[in-house]
Amino acid sequence: MSIREGHLAEGTLDRTSTAARLRRQVVTKVVGYVALTKPRVIELLLVTTIPAMLLAHRGSVDPLLILNTLVGGLMAAAGANTLNCVADADIDKVMKRTERRPLARATVPRSHALVFGLALSVTSFFWLWWTTNLLSAHLAGLTIAFYVLVYTLLLKRRTSQNVVWGGAAGCMPVMIGWSAVTGTIEWPALAMFAIIFFWTPPHTWALAMRYKEDYRAAGVPMLPAVATERQVTKQIVIYTWLTVAATLALVPVTGWLYAAVAVLAGAWFLLMAHQLNAGVRRGEQVKPLRLFLQSNNYLAVVFCALAIDSVLALPTLF
Repeated sequence: MSIREGHLAEGTLDRTSTAARLRRQVVTKVVGYVALTKPRVIELLLVTTIPAMLLAHRGSVDPLLILNTLVGGLMAAAGANTLNCVADADIDKVMKRTERRPLARATVPRSHALVFGLALSVTSFFWLWWTTNLLSAHLAGLTIAFYVLVYTLLLKRRTSQNVVWGGAAGCMPVMIGWSAVTGTIEWPALAMFAIIFFWTPPHTWALAMRYKEDYRAAGVPMLPAVATERQVTKQIVIYTWLTVAATLALVPVTGWLYAAVAVLAGAWFLLMAHQLNAGVRRGEQVKPLRLFLQSNNYLAVVFCALAIDSVLALPTLF
């Protein structure tokens, strides 16, 4: 090979390696921004919003309206989650469960994340206003403000009841979905709100029992970090009973399919909560993460049954 050919080959290799490096940087940035939105948390939006919309107008809802509502809700949730990451960047670095988040690892600049979160939040408001109605847009804006300002900045680091009240933000997708279809808020929407509101503490506390040392290290007074396991599991049982009761409140406006699933799934969820509490009372080594994971399945089963029951427009029981 001549000297000239050697230089050409080296130049080609340099350009190839540079292009590969740039691609890796772009992919890392994109993955980082997506991670800021907490995609797994956004799954709750899909699980609850669609059934709420289908129940609001049993048997027929415009697919385009569902799509537009989901897009707006997704942007609102992504914006709120991103702003939550910005506010919690300091404690995310301390907790092992969150130490790989983008801001904890500095893969995304904090100022860029702030702009990204604000842009998503503002866009979600105008998207919902344009494609659904002003009430849905205001509900989305209220959700973002409550989650970031009330839960993240005010409650999370000050009270062991943080997720009880802060969980209200996670209940809002059903309200947004219902209002997008009806333009109003009616009692079935409030019942669905109550389901998620009461479900959030046992779901979150079961996870926090597994990572209570993380919360202690970060100085976050999550209930399992400041109370005994017996006290925590007792509260889990209480809120699980309230969750199941809230699901049964929808029986008058649903068919037999939803009613049957709500009863059976509720009995299963209660059994798991009581088993966890009984294990703690006996001084056994319990696995709270099991309840955390199964609580996701419980909520999905109940709301999927609600969606199917609504699509089929089965006769209501009352």
